[in-house]
Amino acid sequence: MRTVVSDSVAEVRQVVALVPAHNEAEVITDAIQGLQVQEHAPERIIVVADNCTDDTVRISREAGAEVFETVGNTDKKAGALNQALAVLLPQLGDDAAVLIQDADSALDQGFVLAAVRYLNSDPKLGAVGGTFRGRDDHTFVGHLQRNEYARYARDVRRLKGKCLVVTGTAAVLRVPTLREVSRARLDGRIPRGDGRGGIYDTTVLTEDNELTFALKHLGYSVLSPKECTLTTEVMPTWRALWNQRLRWKRGALENCVQYGVTRVTWRYWGRQMFTALGIIVTAIFLGSIAWSLYAYGGLYIRPFWLAITAVFVVERIVTVKDRGPWRMLLAASMYEIFYDIFLQVVHAKAYTDVVLRRERRW
Repeated sequence: MRTVVSDSVAEVRQVVALVPAHNEAEVITDAIQGLQVQEHAPERIIVVADNCTDDTVRISREAGAEVFETVGNTDKKAGALNQALAVLLPQLGDDAAVLIQDADSALDQGFVLAAVRYLNSDPKLGAVGGTFRGRDDHTFVGHLQRNEYARYARDVRRLKGKCLVVTGTAAVLRVPTLREVSRARLDGRIPRGDGRGGIYDTTVLTEDNELTFALKHLGYSVLSPKECTLTTEVMPTWRALWNQRLRWKRGALENCVQYGVTRVTWRYWGRQMFTALGIIVTAIFLGSIAWSLYAYGGLYIRPFWLAITAVFVVERIVTVKDRGPWRMLLAASMYEIFYDIFLQVVHAKAYTDVVLRRERRW
């Protein structure tokens, strides 16, 4: 069943920021200050402290934010946000919007103003998210992620803000939209989540991806405009990156299964099939190299694979333009191929885990 979004929507005049945080004492001040200096600063900044055992609560209050402490939450970020939203939404009018931002992210100054402008220009816009840069951590694995994020931001800009997912790094949603999501969970138009009308589905690994699916199935669109930018953390180790990407990929796959093949999800299913094809092509490519070394005692690359390699090199160079000429030149060396293979292995592991129904790990 598809909901037809009304063209009569109150103009957004008030923004309240929610910042879910679990032991984020080292970065929470940056997140709060990034909100305080916005051209359209949120009227309230609320840190949702979830089972914190460090100084997150104290530091947040000292930085000028309100603090909402969760009670008995075992559902991580999604559960923490559901608790906070259950208290907050009844306090807000239809002219309010909620900005939900990760504690390890910091918004650029014009983010909120631009998001409100886009929401007010389109009543069918369900959420405005952002594109992000990786925070500089002086590690090689971080450098590779920063390149990846630059390419993602470039792709979204080229599509004029059209995006597959409103990422959890930062998103602004109208209060009436959030209420509609809650009602839709209760009446079965979208998956029920916690069964209590919570905005976020606490049963999934990727709550931001699932919420995007929910909004689109209710007739809303989503956008990540070029004006909405931010900085977010990168994973500091290969192990942390493996765990993060495995969760992202498996969560995305399970969201597709959860919703089935619909007018919304068929594109996402197509991307999953394209990714699977990429894994197969990569395996064949690496296998051909191994066979050449074994059979001929050296590399013998056929013209077909040389052409594929040339296309890959050009793509690597052009798409990292935002990172500057030095990194464009560096990309020509194809050093990032090892990162791409790493991600392909992660994706293969996610597909295998879903098919075999292995236990999920956060």
